[in-house]
Order: sequence, then C-alpha cells, then structure tokens
Amino acid sequence: MGHYVPHTDAEIAEMLTFLGMSSLDELFATVPEALRLAGGLELAPGLSEPDTLAAVERLADGNRRAGRELVCFAGGGAYDHEVPATVRRVAFRSEFVTAYTPYQPEVAQGVLQALFEYQTLLCRLTGMEVANASLYDGASACVEAANLAVAATGRQTVLLSGGVNPQWREVLRTYAAGTGHEYLTCPVAEGVTSWPEVDQPAALLVQYPNYLGALEDLATARQTADRTGALLLVAFDPVAAGLLRSPGAYGADVVVGEGQPFGTPLSFGGPYLGLFATKREQVRRLPGRLVGESVDVDGRRAYVTTLRTREQDIRREKASSNVCTNQTLIAVACAVQLAWLGTSGLGELALRCARGTRYAREALLAIDGVEPHNDAPVFREFAVTTPTLGEVVVERMAEEGFLAGIPLGEEYGERGLLISVTERRTRDEIDAFVAAFEKVIR
Repeated sequence: MGHYVPHTDAEIAEMLTFLGMSSLDELFATVPEALRLAGGLELAPGLSEPDTLAAVERLADGNRRAGRELVCFAGGGAYDHEVPATVRRVAFRSEFVTAYTPYQPEVAQGVLQALFEYQTLLCRLTGMEVANASLYDGASACVEAANLAVAATGRQTVLLSGGVNPQWREVLRTYAAGTGHEYLTCPVAEGVTSWPEVDQPAALLVQYPNYLGALEDLATARQTADRTGALLLVAFDPVAAGLLRSPGAYGADVVVGEGQPFGTPLSFGGPYLGLFATKREQVRRLPGRLVGESVDVDGRRAYVTTLRTREQDIRREKASSNVCTNQTLIAVACAVQLAWLGTSGLGELALRCARGTRYAREALLAIDGVEPHNDAPVFREFAVTTPTLGEVVVERMAEEGFLAGIPLGEEYGERGLLISVTERRTRDEIDAFVAAFEKVIR
C-alpha cells in the first residue's frame, strides 16, 4: 500500500463486492471521460527542504502584505483588527492547540471548559439562550441557520436579504442545490432590505450591519417574520455588539456570524470562525458540538459534550445537520480576546471603529465627485460611489500604499467601493488615505 493510498487491494475488492461491481472502472463510470486523469501528473522533481523554503520565499516576495506594505481599509467579512499578545500567548498554549472537540472529556476538561466559556460569552453577545461550540465560518453558519429554519417550519422558501455578504449567499445557494429549498433574494433600497409579501416563508435571513455596513431595521424584519410565521435569522457583527442592541433583543430566533475579528488575524482567507446561537426551544436542531456542564462521580463540576444523539455521527440521515466538527482553537482564541476586552473594552473597541468610520466617510464625501452609496447609518464600513470604476481605484490606491477596499461590482454598482475602518487605523493613516483617494479618482 502506497503512502497516500488508504485502501489495500483486499479492502477495495471487499467494497466493490458490497456495491455489486467488478472493477474500479465500473465504479467511476459516471465520471465523464474528459474529466478523468490519463497518465501521471507532470510534476517537477522533489526539492530538498532548503530549496523548498527558497522557492516559497520567492513566490511570497510577489505579494504585498496588508498591514505591512499596504495599510488596510478593506473589510467585507474579514477585518484588520488587533490581536493582543495576551490572546496569542494563552490560545496557543499546547493544552489548547487542537482544531477539534475532544471525545474523551475525562482527559480534556481544560479545552471543554474553554469552549463552555466561549458558548457563554457568545450567548451574552447575541442575547440568545444557547450557543454551539463553533462552526467553520460565517457562511456555513448561515447555511446551518437556514437548514434549521426549514426543518423547524416544514417550509422550503427562505427570504434572503440582498444585503447579506454576496459570498455567503453563493454558499447558501450551493448547499440549497442539495437540500432542495429555495432562496428568494430581497432587494436593498437605500442600504436596507425591502421585504416582499411572500406566502409562508420558512425564514428571513438578514445581516446586521449588512454587507454595505448599513444598519438594517430588525424591528421591521421581526414584524414581517411574525406576520408570515417565519423564523428571523440574523447574521450579526460581533464587534458591533459593543454599541448596538443585540439581535436577541429584537426577537431573533437564530443568530449567526463571523468570529474572525476576535483573536484571528488576516491570513489568506482563513481559518475563520462560525458563530451560532439560538433559543432553547431549538436546541435539538442545533448543529455541531455543544458543551455542557455536569458533575463527576465525586460531585465535582465537569464539562461534557452533550445532546450527542442529535449529531450526524450518531443519527446519520436523521441528524439535524451533517456538521461533525468545529473550530476549537479559533473559538478558544475568540473567548480569550472577549474575556480580555470585557464589557467596557468591547464598547471602547466598537466606539473607536465607529468614530474612525465617521471621520473617514465625512472626509471622503468632501471630495468632489465622491458620493454616498446610500444614506443609511453605518458601522465600521461604508460604501461610496466614485467617478472611476471601483477596481481601478483599488489598483491605483495599491500603488499609493493602501488596500483601499472592495469593488462593489455589478450588483451594487461598478463605480462603488466598500471601505472599512477598524480601531487599528490612526487619524494620520485616514488623512493620508483620503489625500491619495482624491488623487487617484481623477
């Protein structure tokens, strides 16, 4: 058996017999001929460790790194927030360095307690009653929320706000191709969602603040959900929780989000952290791992993975979700940073983001030719319309030393640009950004 071939000839023969097939060719017959690999891969000879390191460094030298060569004003779901040294020091202790929930609680009380604390902190942030031990990222958390709503209501249509991150919407539609339910995208007018009259939707899914940074009207969304008997699913920004009312206070049934701003620096698109919290009545449909508090045989406090019978590795096709893992290390880092910040620290962090955003927005809108994309109140990021295509502005700003933002593209306007301002951006950096922006849009 080769190093990278997990099955022996005997095992393959046994599986083929079970399937009623005589060969691997018969097994793969459904794969179109054009997609099959004929012959070996044309790979270069192997390299020694020093040669490999040198080759990778040559490739890396072609990058311009946000936060070093480029001052980052981009967001759209991944943000340049500070990760304190304390967080890195604690989260990356050897006791915590695992990506997985332990199955043997008697030898993993520390990790389980950390996850229990994470769940508790998430419930406080969201205003919900129960949270799981994390999911892959914000997009997969949205998928699980929609699946929960479809299972809970027995309905197949989900009203999807056009203000939800476009990449997350693509993930939702990808999963829906297999689950069979339908997403109806609702238009965004002046930065906020306009909910249509639809008969018996399973849920409304809205982002708060939305992809454009605008604050959605959750009270109206709740009224629409009540009128139609739907669940209200809110993809929230955990940093905004330092200033804004929690989604739970608006009556959300499920709250999801992306936890990257707490404890995880920007790093080539991952790893990320899916946040998921809901009401106690939905706990049997809660996806993923759930850590609970119990007592051991001596009456001492202990932590365990609980309600395991709802999970796919136990119930298989009857499970509420096919998720069978979580982001333990990233969740621990998130919990450490939230504990490090505390209530007042989180409020200060959110306030600094809000103040920087307001200062940058007002300065940019003072430039002749720069217009607001919408007039809705915003948090941490905002959209503007420029005389030049958004993609061109980003390219030119890179030459000035800035990662200027995200071009909004055809859906929101090709001359639009989404700009984010976190607590890391100083007044001097914002002033330099505005000066360069005025230069490149001409």
